[in-house]
This record gives sequence, structure tokens and C-alpha cells, in this order.
Amino acid sequence: MESFEQRLAQWDKNVVKSLAKRKERKETFYTTGGHAVNRLYTHKDIAEVDPLQDIGLPGEYPFTRGVQPTMYRGRLWTMRQYAGFATAEESNKRYKYLIEQGSMGLSVAFDLPTQIGFDSDNSLAEGEVGKVGVAIDSLRDMELLFDGIPLNQVSTSMTINAPAAVLLAMYIAVAEKQGVDSKELRGTIQNDILKEYMARGTYIFPPEPSMRLITNIFEYCAEAVPQWNTISISGYHIREAGCTAVQELAFTLADGIAYVEAAIKAGLSVDDFAPRLSFFFNAHNDLFEEVAKYRAARKLWAKIMKERFKAQDPKSMMLKFHTQTAGCSLTAQQPDNNIIRVAIQTLAAVLGGTQSLHTNSRDEAFALPTEASVRIALRTQQIVAYESGVADTVDPMAGSYYVEALTDTMLKQAEEYIARIDELGGAPKAIERGYMQQEIMDSAYRYQKDIEKGERVVVGVNQFRIDEEPPKGLLRVDPEVEVMQKQKLLELKEKRNSPAVATSLEALRIACSSEENLMPYILSAVRAYATLGEICGVMRDEFGEYIGTAIL
Repeated sequence: MESFEQRLAQWDKNVVKSLAKRKERKETFYTTGGHAVNRLYTHKDIAEVDPLQDIGLPGEYPFTRGVQPTMYRGRLWTMRQYAGFATAEESNKRYKYLIEQGSMGLSVAFDLPTQIGFDSDNSLAEGEVGKVGVAIDSLRDMELLFDGIPLNQVSTSMTINAPAAVLLAMYIAVAEKQGVDSKELRGTIQNDILKEYMARGTYIFPPEPSMRLITNIFEYCAEAVPQWNTISISGYHIREAGCTAVQELAFTLADGIAYVEAAIKAGLSVDDFAPRLSFFFNAHNDLFEEVAKYRAARKLWAKIMKERFKAQDPKSMMLKFHTQTAGCSLTAQQPDNNIIRVAIQTLAAVLGGTQSLHTNSRDEAFALPTEASVRIALRTQQIVAYESGVADTVDPMAGSYYVEALTDTMLKQAEEYIARIDELGGAPKAIERGYMQQEIMDSAYRYQKDIEKGERVVVGVNQFRIDEEPPKGLLRVDPEVEVMQKQKLLELKEKRNSPAVATSLEALRIACSSEENLMPYILSAVRAYATLGEICGVMRDEFGEYIGTAIL
């Protein structure tokens, strides 16, 4: 009988002959991240991949095939729609609407002043209050945000970084007022400052005190809020800034290494905090590359935790992650096309084994999404979950010659990046030297050049264009929101116990100069209704502010 190798060789010759008459669409095909794509993949492309050691079984080291043995056959991913705008009252209505529509978890978007620790009445907040998220100035706003939403019955994610300790303290205090023990709370704070220095920019303090706050949260929550994910190590924003899939994978795990090292240096045992680490990845358009990225990330993180940090608990080795579809892929041209893009990205995240997912809305290239657009985005997840069949078996892409070869390639390239970052002294040092920032900018430049030259097709943008009417019915935040928020803040300051606020802030100031855990002091100030700006102001005075270095 003819062997497979003989048949493959003959097939290849026949293809070459046929190309003399009919050329392929391009001389070379590449993934979005620049990996050359072969015409055909066979078992020969994964000859060095060991089915047991490299791929393994679901729920077992190295977790390439997923962190749970039955994955979505047991429980679907958490459908967590990111939302927040204007006032706490308005955002509360949106959360209740999402819950009614079947959302399984809440995800809070904060406005820019909140993200950088300023109150709504700060002159630097002018024009930005409530625009890209909800304005939270004090515990009173947080109480309104979750009014009528039992915190022991929902899982809440908060996209907050530099002032993460303060917003977490507010959430804990709201739970107390609802009679909910902090040990019952489930959710995540992003709390990832390194990617802010690298790609996003909503930092406040220099790296050293920022890392202190992060490890303080690790230590406090291990005892007081044990079900809480204390950090969401984020590649999402790095990818949005323009990096490739491999860079997203490598830089995110390099940041993870830095956080683990900081926690161990602070005296924490790796198996005490590592099980509550979580990650946050982008889901882009290149379906197979994205699936391979998630599988490679799980395997590489398991290896890092086991071999580098000597973790013993399997939960410390599991890379659990949230995914958000790619905001940078959304176009203002022909916005309904974004629905299809998001559906493909949803499939990538689910086939890749995500634990929770936010799907972007079709109109987000223009403004915050309307209720109708949010409903379509949520329905996209629900159709994939209940109608497509992709959630009915574990890791259905396993064994694909292409996906397994790409998983292996991306893992090796990520290891090379991490080795280079180690040579530079770790992620914080590499960021200080601008290494990651330069890599991201170079990748973003190449990507944009490909679009402008037409080598990368974006439907509706550089091909298949049409004449369009301006968009209608967009959500606009009323400028009066800023006026109302300032008035609420003024009333709060008139009614609260001012001596108690002053005492709590002074205690926090003294603690900043010590080596004590700051979380109890922040929580005390929050309970006294000290504002976000006042609490962050004390830490600004004690820690200073970070000024980023321009990378040209």
C-alpha cells in the first residue's frame, strides 16, 4: 500500500503543477500576528509534540486543554457584560437590565477621574465625569451602584488599577451594609499596574508603592476575601495598543512573574495567593491564532509556576482568564459588520477555554453602547453557548495539526520574549527601559501600514466600502451628570462626620510610612465616607506620582 508520506509527496507535486495554471490568492499567507501559514498541516508538523506531556488531558497539568476536566459540559463560562456610565443610579439601571437579559456577572466600567484617583469636583476631572464609565467618588456612590443587587448572589469584576485598593474597600463596605460577609464575595479587581505603565496610562504612583498596594491586597484577601480574584493580569490593553498575539501572551505572563516575585518578596507563600490570580486576554479576529494563544498561555503559565516558583497546589498552576472581544477591531464604517467580528471572536474565546467573557457592541466605535446593542452582544454569547454545539465537548480544537503546531510555535516564541525580559531584570525594569513599549509601537505601526497598503483587508474600511448615513440613536452622556455629581459630593461632605474622616486619613498617612498592610486603613477611611480623591491624595503626598517616559 502507498504510504502517507508517498501520497503527500505526490499531492504536493500535483499542487505545484496546478499553480502554473491557477495561482493562489497570495504568495505567502500570514496570521494576524505574522506567523507564516502553511498550505497544509499534517502529523509531521507536530512530530515533536508529545500528546501526554505537551497536550495532556483537561483539568490536569499542564492544563493545555483547559483548567476543568469537563469544562462547559459542567458549567458555561460567565457571561459578564462590561458596563457603567454617567451616575451610579444610571449604571445601576443598566446592571439590572443586563441581569434580566441573562448576564451571569457584572463588570464595572469607571470614568477616567475615578481611574486616576480624582473626585468629580477636581479641576482635572472637568469634562470627563461619567463619560467613559461610572463616576464613583465615595462609598455613597458605591451603595447606589449596587442598590437592590445582593452582592452574595453576583460575581463582580471591576476594571480599576491604580486605586484598586480603594474601590475594593468600597465594595467590601457595601457588602457589610447588606449584611454580607466578605468571605462570600466573588469577583475580580484588575489591579494590574504594570500594563498601565506599558500601554494604557491610568497610573498614579511610582512602581514600588504600586507593587506594595498590590501585594497588600493579595495578603488581605487571602484571609478576609478568599473567593476574590485579587488581580487580573491583563494582556487585553497591551493588544489594544497594537501588539501581536505572541507579544500579548509573553508580556502578560512576564507581568505575572513580576507580581508573583513581589508577593514572595513580601513574605507570602506562593500557594497562599497564586490560586486567586487571574488573567485577562483579548479575542481578536484570527480564530486559530487566538485559540492557540490561550492554549499556549495555560501550558506556559503552568510550567512557570511549577518549575520557576515551585508551586505545589495544582490550583496555583492553573491559568484562569477572562476575555473581551477586540475593541480595536471595531469599525465606524458599516458598524453592523462588528456583530460578525464579535461572533468570530466569541468563538475563539470559547474554543480557547475562557472562564468568562464580555462581548463588545456594534456601536462602540462611536460611543458607549445602547441597550439594544448590548442585548445583541449578549445574545451572541448565548447563541454560541446554547445553539452552536461548541460548548458540548472539551477543547474541540485539540488534535488539529494546525492549531497544535501554532500552539507550540507561539509558546516557544513567548518563552524567548520572557527570557529577554529576564535579561533586562524583569518586567518592571524592562518597562522602565521602554522595551515592551517599543515592541508594541513597532507592531502597531506594521499593522497599520499593512492596512493602508491594502495588504490586510478590513471589510468596509479599505475594501467593500459603501456610502453611509451618519449613525443615529447613539448613547450620549448628559453634561448635567457632572453638575449633579459635584452637588452630591458637596452634600456628602456637609453631612458626614468630618472628625472621623480626618482621623482615618491621618492614620492612613502614618501607615504609608510604615511597613503595615494598608488595606485595613483604607477600609476604615472608606467606612467614614472619605472620598476617593481624599484617600488617593494622602497616598499621592506620601508616595509621589509617576511621570511616564516618552518612547520615540
